[in-house]
Amino acid sequence: MENKDYMPRTYFILGVLNLLLFGFTAFIAFMAKAAPPHITYLLFAFTVMSFSLSYLYNHLKENDERAKMIRKKGMFYNYFALLFYYFILILIIEFDIFPLTAIDVLYILIMLTISTIFISQVILAKRN
Repeated sequence: MENKDYMPRTYFILGVLNLLLFGFTAFIAFMAKAAPPHITYLLFAFTVMSFSLSYLYNHLKENDERAKMIRKKGMFYNYFALLFYYFILILIIEFDIFPLTAIDVLYILIMLTISTIFISQVILAKRN
């Protein structure tokens, strides 16, 4: 009997469900002409994370040198991306380009951190 691994498919299904939830909340906010609720940012981050894990599962399930390198470089690149995000958010807040509250900034940073980590790992897995 073949031992089939269903984890990539499971992550993909979770990504589709998160994408539907994200699309629904963003659509409702757009129709109401209001800012999206804070959960929308997290749903987007979880969507990116689920689709990324769907792709990365086969690359990272073996804890070999390549998997460790992907994780290590992904975190390294994420550090510099976060510095860039901080700089952009400081400019947005300082020059009052968009009215952002502290909780908005935190949710945006959480979304950007999660998304950047997984997107950089996908790029590294494809390159190596």
